[in-house]
Amino acid sequence: MALRRAEGVMAAAARDRGLLTRGILTRAAPPRHRGPLPRTPWTTRGPPPEVLAQAVERRPVREQVELDTITYAGRQHFLPGLARPRFPPWDRGWHDPWHSPGPRYEDMPLYKERGCYICHQGVRMLEGVRQARWLTKTKLVEGLPPPVLSIADSLAHQLEEHEERVKHAISHARFWDTVEVAPRRERYCPVLFEDLIHLCRLISVKWPSLSKRMLARNYRISATWERESILLQVRGLNGMLLNSMAPIPPVASKEEILASEEYVLETFYPISPTIDLQEVNVYKELNDTGFRDGYPYSHPHTLFFLESANIRPNRFRPEQLRAKMLMFAFGNALAKAKVLYGNDPQVLEQPIVVQSVGTDGELFQFMVFQLNTTDLVSNDGIKNLVWIDSDQNLYEKAQCIPEVKKRVVTKPAGIYGFQPDTFKKFLALYLHGTV
Repeated sequence: MALRRAEGVMAAAARDRGLLTRGILTRAAPPRHRGPLPRTPWTTRGPPPEVLAQAVERRPVREQVELDTITYAGRQHFLPGLARPRFPPWDRGWHDPWHSPGPRYEDMPLYKERGCYICHQGVRMLEGVRQARWLTKTKLVEGLPPPVLSIADSLAHQLEEHEERVKHAISHARFWDTVEVAPRRERYCPVLFEDLIHLCRLISVKWPSLSKRMLARNYRISATWERESILLQVRGLNGMLLNSMAPIPPVASKEEILASEEYVLETFYPISPTIDLQEVNVYKELNDTGFRDGYPYSHPHTLFFLESANIRPNRFRPEQLRAKMLMFAFGNALAKAKVLYGNDPQVLEQPIVVQSVGTDGELFQFMVFQLNTTDLVSNDGIKNLVWIDSDQNLYEKAQCIPEVKKRVVTKPAGIYGFQPDTFKKFLALYLHGTV
């Protein structure tokens, strides 16, 4: 009891002297100065010169001793705490092309000071078809041309029971071709394309000239042209090309071709027209169709592009896919025109027509391109023509697993939203130029 009373007296005394801070006893300190500083030589005139000189004077730098890095090279195995050894490059004594850094770009024989902008199969154009039209000096016409639509609407050019056969082709690609519950796009997209091409080949019984065609895969195209002051090139692998022994006749009349001279190309300033194209300085100005001289199926007919990547970011968006289709259809037509008419810019006596079809297994893009001129430097003069029929669904959905709610099948497995007109257009492009 007496001890508690003594502790209380000490705490009260400390509180009176200001020594207790939040229940903790501290040492007594001099009070903080609240007023102005006292007038001294340091506060009025600053420190003396000798003190300033001493503060500004640089201190001598200590001599740094280089220490040897201790590595685990002598141990010939990793040891924690020791540095990783660095060995000089190993000289094999012979040239290994698979393990060689190669020469510098400036030392290569094909190096040029002027850059060239390359469009290959991996280029995704920011402005889509509008950018591709400017690069190829092309006028856009919505929808398919009348000759193709007349074939699609004609009953004489239709396949017997085509709706059931197309449904079987879709079911084969989406349900029957694999043991998986829901096949991936990289699986069913090529299968569906092969089945549709097979259905188109069945009609060759009526028109034997359809058998004089060849489907080429993994061929390489190269076409070079100049647009204003920009050197451009389309090259490399692209889609599958259906070749024929006879060219497709011109789609547009001479009046339509002459009327394109008044068309003004759309620009997208301030965006550069070469955005997303690959700029290189090592290149060869080459025009090559990808086939040797004397190849019997020398005329390009239809290009097919399959966007079968499973992951959506790896697939081209529809607008980018249409731009890619336009660039490679133009490249094939230009390469063929250079073979037939030479490298001089001119208006072609017989325009070259190349078709293109793109799909991701559900959505189809149709295109017909007509090359009228190879004079592409200026915006004046006759333009090329392109017809585009975009975003055509063959079917809306393929239900692989039935939907069940409260033990009741609300949506059975099957194909929904089938549109037979899409296959009619596909078949019409296949028949175009023959019937």
